[in-house]
Amino acid sequence: MKKSLSMMMLVLVMAIVMAACGNNATNNGATGGATNTPTATPENSTDPAATSVKVTHLLGETNAPINPGKVVVFDFGVLDTLDRLGVESIVAVPQDSLPAYLEKYASSDYMNAGGLKEPDFEAIDGADPDLIIISGRQSEAYEELTKIAPTIYMGVDNADYLNSFTSNVETLATIFGKEEQAATELAAINEVIANVKANVSTTDKKGLIILANEGKISAYGPGSRFGLIHDVLGVPAVDDTLDISTHGNEITFEYIAEKNPGYLFVIDRTAAVGGEGNAKDTVENDLVKNTDAFKDGKITYLDPQYWYLSGGGLISVEKMVKDIDAAVK
Repeated sequence: MKKSLSMMMLVLVMAIVMAACGNNATNNGATGGATNTPTATPENSTDPAATSVKVTHLLGETNAPINPGKVVVFDFGVLDTLDRLGVESIVAVPQDSLPAYLEKYASSDYMNAGGLKEPDFEAIDGADPDLIIISGRQSEAYEELTKIAPTIYMGVDNADYLNSFTSNVETLATIFGKEEQAATELAAINEVIANVKANVSTTDKKGLIILANEGKISAYGPGSRFGLIHDVLGVPAVDDTLDISTHGNEITFEYIAEKNPGYLFVIDRTAAVGGEGNAKDTVENDLVKNTDAFKDGKITYLDPQYWYLSGGGLISVEKMVKDIDAAVK
């Protein structure tokens, strides 16, 4: 009885923070998002044995079944959270774009749900799902997907990354009955975050985040898709005037030399999407070699699987935080 009451209390207080295309904030795999804090409430708030949770999100209102038997997942952050929590009801994912650490979902044990921007409605319908979970890139397909099964829009709001991520994990944990495990996982991540912030507070170095893509580079600052480095972990930005944009701010190597960051964080998009090239060869040129980041050995190449392809999940956020922990020590 105590356990049931605890579960009900968790459901009643939780909120999901969603993101959607076309606005200022971005989520993993999305082209943009709005600052929105929807709520999730049980089908019957007086019944601890409720069979569904009503999720009010940016694209609508969804009665999501508790412990759904078959789930289609498009958002890789959600997928890696469910994987870490040991949820075994996933039946279909977009297999062509999977990060390597989630490659088990590319096997014939799972159906291919289509592309990130082009869901295969016939295949999804054939999977007969009880729940579909999407994020920004599938937002235009939302209405069509709701005709197949209850569909939830779930992404991470970069304007409030940590609270949004935490709320999403707790919501998924409630839907799939994994509350205790999720609480343990979140506590471990928060402990590492606290350690990183403590390490950062002892230095006056400022950081710059860049995305390298086939010889071109873009910069990202606070509030951006990679902004948790500044917003959550406390690394001061060498330039806090950068626009918040999905594709970043196009910059030159002269810009990097002028800003002279103490930390330079590099995400190799080319490597993430399977292209050829080496970001290190592009980035570590004569101009960048004059920066403090290069001289002090503080250029860090972040794993693009977690930073570019997924993010926002229990596995990816833990890895992302530990990447920065290692970089600032």
